[in-house]
Amino acid sequence: MKTRSYFFYLPALFIFAVLALLIYRPAAALSPSVNHGDTNEAAMRLVRFCMDPRTGFDEKAAAVLINHVLTPKKARECALPELMTCPGAYYEFDTKIAFPRFMDYSYTSLVPSVMTRPSSLRYSLWRGPRGESQSLPAAWKKVPSNAPPVILHGLQHDSNTPDLTTGVYYEYDLKRTLILLNHEGRQVLISVSKQTDQSNVGEQGFILGHDNDWNYYYSGRPGSARTGLGWVKSYIYDYFSVNIYVESGTSPAMVRTGGFQWIKAGWSGINFVKPSHIIQGMKRFAQNTRMILESPRLPASNQMASVFHWLTNLPDGDLSHKYMTLQRAQRVLAAQTGKINKAEAERPIVLKKTSKEQMIEELMLEYLKLVLGKPTSVEKHFSFIPPGPLS
Repeated sequence: MKTRSYFFYLPALFIFAVLALLIYRPAAALSPSVNHGDTNEAAMRLVRFCMDPRTGFDEKAAAVLINHVLTPKKARECALPELMTCPGAYYEFDTKIAFPRFMDYSYTSLVPSVMTRPSSLRYSLWRGPRGESQSLPAAWKKVPSNAPPVILHGLQHDSNTPDLTTGVYYEYDLKRTLILLNHEGRQVLISVSKQTDQSNVGEQGFILGHDNDWNYYYSGRPGSARTGLGWVKSYIYDYFSVNIYVESGTSPAMVRTGGFQWIKAGWSGINFVKPSHIIQGMKRFAQNTRMILESPRLPASNQMASVFHWLTNLPDGDLSHKYMTLQRAQRVLAAQTGKINKAEAERPIVLKKTSKEQMIEELMLEYLKLVLGKPTSVEKHFSFIPPGPLS
């Protein structure tokens, strides 16, 4: 194969170029910030700490990133220089919520991650540093001034939602490090992630209706849902990020999120990701997170925890029945919206590889839709009100 003429590859290269234009919508060029040398190096120091805790936590690197997030800017989004062959981008946004309340919803063992990231995550499973069973803290205590940071290392298995453009979704494993600290009187959480290996092959998924309604169909078949690209076998080759969550105001209470992300994904070893695509994903996350955490209909975190506890303690047969009901309802909706045909809608539902944790998190999303006034296809089939505490 190596002896073939260079011109043999030109048609294939042309096809990839055309596909790149088809898959990704044109986006305005993103100009990099004045100087990202310091922030890039600081982010990589924290990523290396996540990969190998023996390198030690670099407080100066953390301070560089926190100060960058708090510094006023003309634009809240920008491209970042490529690192480890991955394109990168930065995006920040504010959420009107007190920091302790933000933590109670977003980083606790009592409320699953999907509840604040429904357009990004299908489910997320946290484990200890060596893969042992371990939970996030039920509650985080405020870090006093001059006190050492609270640091938690773990592994995480994530499955994301269908991409807005291609419909592809993936599963992948991450090393995660969470760092809670006090920075000049402000509470700050730093979340660092590094993908451990190539993702599974991307599978075909569909957004059913408006993305903000969080109704998705997962086919379980490799490929893209985009017309003409069903054959594509794509992967996330690498991903790493540093997300900063910092108290940024008291009247009203505010949490500013600043995300530094790098990702490489595509097929046949070719990367098709651009900084504009990364920002599109971060904007999707920001819009939905704010919609939830700023909603006047958002239940108290302990009420969410009660529903989560109830589902967790259901007999396996009852939990499977509820999950099967959800799966059938999603198929009916996918067929009604023309995303799948009748044969696809009627094929058997197999739960053999579906973990209990996944079932619970997907059912919790239906509960969230219900309490926020969004349409849910399972409301007529069963209630999310546990007997006792919430009745």
